Amino acid sequence: MVFSPSPSLPPDDLEYILRHGETLWQEVADARFFITGGTGFFGIWLLETLAFVRKRLNLRFSVSLLSRDVERFSRRFPHLAAHPAFAFVQGDVRDFRFPEGRFSHVIHAAAASAAPQPPAEVFSVLVDGTRHVLAFARAAQAARFLFVSSGAVYGAQPPEMTCIPETTCCAPDPATSESVYSEGKRAAELACAITAAACPEMTCVIARCFAFIGPHLPLNAHFAAGNLLRDALSERVLRIKGDGRTVRSYLYMADLVVWLLTLLIRGQSLRPYNVGSDEAVDIAALARRIRDALAPASSIEIAQPAGTALPPRYVPDLERARSELGLEVRIGLDEAIARTARWLRETTA
Repeated sequence: MVFSPSPSLPPDDLEYILRHGETLWQEVADARFFITGGTGFFGIWLLETLAFVRKRLNLRFSVSLLSRDVERFSRRFPHLAAHPAFAFVQGDVRDFRFPEGRFSHVIHAAAASAAPQPPAEVFSVLVDGTRHVLAFARAAQAARFLFVSSGAVYGAQPPEMTCIPETTCCAPDPATSESVYSEGKRAAELACAITAAACPEMTCVIARCFAFIGPHLPLNAHFAAGNLLRDALSERVLRIKGDGRTVRSYLYMADLVVWLLTLLIRGQSLRPYNVGSDEAVDIAALARRIRDALAPASSIEIAQPAGTALPPRYVPDLERARSELGLEVRIGLDEAIARTARWLRETTA
């Protein structure tokens, strides 16, 4: 298979992250980062940001990146693969060979592949992978460990609850394999708690991430926003599989990077933080907003008639991150769609 080089992020977004993360950079000026999941949606944004900030501010930090396929990554992102401050470790997150030396900051953002996989494989990647990365972080004497978890750990959000806070004690149904991702993330959080108890000198921060939008969002996976963007970009019918009433929220990726790096550097150990937007929108409204931004002449097709029960919701409460860390959603959904649409037009022309 031939891979064309992927385009870089919009310069305006990188400048935005630099500006809104200005209180963070000197704290990692000499850091040695280790990142898993660096070739995924979150990872590419983190790597692009670190490369940009390092050059702009003349910092000295270095980054080691775990990848299952370094050659494939190098073909897709040659400018990152050739970066003099980036090193690559090839291997699986569950059994990679530990690189030598001390690392100050570990970001564990690896997850199961977006391609369909057996539930046992998904669970193993999430749980065994996290345990292995935690073991590496201890061996590397890391001071800060960020686990990129998911809002899926709460299970189904009660539909009458507008936004779900970190204190909510609900859970996925463990008696179905459909809960494998949610339960895998829950078990991985528990692995963080076990490690933190045995190694209190390492701060383990948990980021419970919800839904996101921005450049590099996969357009042919299980992400509703990505599928709608794909359809609009092709100027074809925007198809919604359900009844369009499911409620989500979408944080733009430039805000996400500021949030994740703030959690890595400032978050409290084992005090989970929701990460996302609290600007709720149902899928039908999201489709209309994407259609209006990319393909005004396209129509929208909703597969199922509207139900009568309250629709499912997946929207975080952000009070903890706001009050404790001063984080804010600065880029609203319409602006997020506009920025993503502009990047897609420029890079797919």
